[in-house]
Amino acid sequence: MPTGTILVVDDDMDNLALCHAFLEPQGHKVMLAENGPLALDLAQHHSIDLILLDVMMPEMDGFEVCRRLKSNKATAVIPVVMLTAL
Repeated sequence: MPTGTILVVDDDMDNLALCHAFLEPQGHKVMLAENGPLALDLAQHHSIDLILLDVMMPEMDGFEVCRRLKSNKATAVIPVVMLTAL
């Protein structure tokens, strides 16, 4: 089964822990970011296969993070799945 590196971005530590606990046993490398700026830095400097991105975060919301990812040639091709509690 092919696996990849998944970046999970959420300001809620419980959600980060839950995603990590679910994805890592499936064989994925899981990277965690608790805010948008950290997510952008990790995506820029690591080989990420998928980003799970919370919509509602302080400082920089998920929509802004996604806009910045898609406007950067180095990160534009990374698939993003937006997550929200709404």
